[in-house]
Amino acid sequence: MKILIVSQYFWPEFFIINDLVKTLESQGHKVKVLTGKPNYPHGQLYDGYVHKGTQEELFAENTVIFRAPLRPRKTGGAKNLFLNYWSFIWNGMRFFPAAVKNEHYDAILVFAPSPITMAIPAIYLKWKLKTHLAIWVQDLWPESLSATGFIKNRLLLALVGLVVRGIYSQADTLLVQSKGFIKPVSRYADVEKIIYYPNSYKDECLGVEQDLSHLNDNALPIDLTSLLEQFFCVTFTGNLGTAQSLETIVDAAAKLKHLTNLRIVLVGSGSLSGWLLEQKVNRKLDNLFLAGRLPSERVSQIFMRSEALLVTLGKEKIFSYTIPSKIQAYLASGRPIIAALDGEGAKVVEKSGAGLTCGAEDVDGLVSCIERLCNMTALEKQKMSESGRNYYLEHFEMDSQAKNLINILNNRI
Repeated sequence: MKILIVSQYFWPEFFIINDLVKTLESQGHKVKVLTGKPNYPHGQLYDGYVHKGTQEELFAENTVIFRAPLRPRKTGGAKNLFLNYWSFIWNGMRFFPAAVKNEHYDAILVFAPSPITMAIPAIYLKWKLKTHLAIWVQDLWPESLSATGFIKNRLLLALVGLVVRGIYSQADTLLVQSKGFIKPVSRYADVEKIIYYPNSYKDECLGVEQDLSHLNDNALPIDLTSLLEQFFCVTFTGNLGTAQSLETIVDAAAKLKHLTNLRIVLVGSGSLSGWLLEQKVNRKLDNLFLAGRLPSERVSQIFMRSEALLVTLGKEKIFSYTIPSKIQAYLASGRPIIAALDGEGAKVVEKSGAGLTCGAEDVDGLVSCIERLCNMTALEKQKMSESGRNYYLEHFEMDSQAKNLINILNNRI
């Protein structure tokens, strides 16, 4: 199958779509990617890219990436994000049609985390190429804009809702990453278009049967390696922002000081990185370690050396609909999971038998989960690890999910 991917984000930015494209290519499908100049998450263009003009390059040897100009998101804020989102729409409409002129594709797939408006250039391409358009919905608009406080005006939220309805109306297929998405998406689209298609994870080096002898200690910072080897580490990875309810983690760390062998490790960066450092210093949280942002290829090493992996979200209802993508990676790693969240994500952890759960923003519940895990036997933790790994292989392994995607598209075209 020939597939055209449209996404505002792509390699070297770290998103699931990168590995999915590699997997599709490895299975014999032809893929081309239309995207912008990489600048996420820090808001500045990556080295080797220039602001003006278009650019083509190869990804994983065979995949052509066509990049349109894109205004970087800079330090965030409403104005910068609006201009970033708008520039992808404008430049996508200007430059993408010429990039695929006289080419045929069986389907267009839009990878659609925020903003959903990145689908607009793909809608134009659908008309031009007369082909099937599938949108893989990763975030719920306008609900997420309201939940995060990005937009508070009801009239403006209603207008965004109309835009979302218009975008969904032009899609032939709407893929949703969580079963919890089906109902809210159906408020803006025909339910017959909606298909559950979960996020998956490309597991190249993880597994419960592997030991640590193959890992390169020098790939991780020395202080982090030493910490992971000396203490019982519960590790959180990913974006450090408002949606992740980091206050819950900080408050839990304050209540867990009596566990002298415990360390809570946060790997990543985001809008609350500075706040976390202030909390660590002001509240004397020696059991909280801020590792910063590390290359994605090193994260698997951190997983393998951690005693447990942590995922948290805020209590907003919209967050209960989603399955954080880190959960698939956590399951694949074969490590126990501690989850402080509601809804679909918690259901996965519970059904898989991979760990312990409590409600979103439940500080005492999180403290209890960590204490319980610390007191478990090695056999009990091993059972969780194996259960999670097996659940991953059955539901979220990327090779099988890539084949599932092709089957969905073939049945819908």
